[in-house]
Amino acid sequence: MTSPQSLDLLAVAPHRDDAELTCGGTLIKAIDAGHRVGILDLTQGEMGTKGSAELRAAEAAASAQVMGIHVRENLGLPDAGITNDDATRVRLVHMLRALRPRIVIAPALRGRHPDHRRTTELVRDACFLSGLAKYAPGDHPAFRPTKLLHVIAYREDYVKPTFVVDISTQFERKLAAIKCFGSQFDGATQAGEVYPNGEPLYDIVTHHAAHYGSLIRARYGEPFYTEETMRVDDVTTLDVSTF
Repeated sequence: MTSPQSLDLLAVAPHRDDAELTCGGTLIKAIDAGHRVGILDLTQGEMGTKGSAELRAAEAAASAQVMGIHVRENLGLPDAGITNDDATRVRLVHMLRALRPRIVIAPALRGRHPDHRRTTELVRDACFLSGLAKYAPGDHPAFRPTKLLHVIAYREDYVKPTFVVDISTQFERKLAAIKCFGSQFDGATQAGEVYPNGEPLYDIVTHHAAHYGSLIRARYGEPFYTEETMRVDDVTTLDVSTF
């Protein structure tokens, strides 16, 4: 039975600000729909060239308030040193069992930053192991999320999105949440998987969101990939015009 405190949606991000950049609009949209939503940042960002772990913690708290996030936790893994070993999997499994998210969002299957790639593998393994009652027993019973989604914003170069979420109504709040991380993004022209084109980072984020939105004939969107085939019960309800 689902606990009243269980999360409907949890974004697991390697660094504070990754969730905002890649799926912030989707998280806000889920909150708007009445769902319980959380972010789990795996590291504190202590290896970042700009700012500090303490400053990024304050920025993450401010962003969570802008978005309306119900729970934001930090696993305290080493920045630029995330590994998918048994000790790390146990820590993530215990957090998943405590938060009990029905849907988990993980990074893209490919990534420029090693932490991003390793997080993807770590999250998939931990989500499975979390459902094994005899694996790392602790304070919470075994639990396995229903579905794992991969954010492919800025990285749809290697795979076509399975679906795109219309975040037109939520985009300005997404951008406001991103701007909470001024230590990282003010004056920047690239970040994470966002490659530079000479424009300010905030403009690049806007242009990418507009591109994803155009794929579904909306103003702004966020793309996702799933390894499972999507189910459709009534083809007459399918949206997005072919012509």
